[in-house]
Amino acid sequence: EKDEPGEEVRVTYRELLELTCRLGNTLKRQGVKRGDRVTIYMPPCPLAVASMLACARIGAVHAVVFAGFSAESLADRIQDGWCGCS
Repeated sequence: EKDEPGEEVRVTYRELLELTCRLGNTLKRQGVKRGDRVTIYMPPCPLAVASMLACARIGAVHAVVFAGFSAESLADRIQDGWCGCS
């Protein structure tokens, strides 16, 4: 469902699986591996769902922060979750 009533995006299970696999491979190419922590910052949409599933698929721990937070609040959440830290 989008913000406007009557607007929706439909995704089949196959489309979701393909997108999830592509995102998982992209994350792996970027160096994300099992046990790493990832913050997903995007509005609720099929791509956000696929991003969460891609992290789970490769074994990365993920935290979801939906749009609407200030830069400072977002930074606090990323730091609290130890995402992006070595």
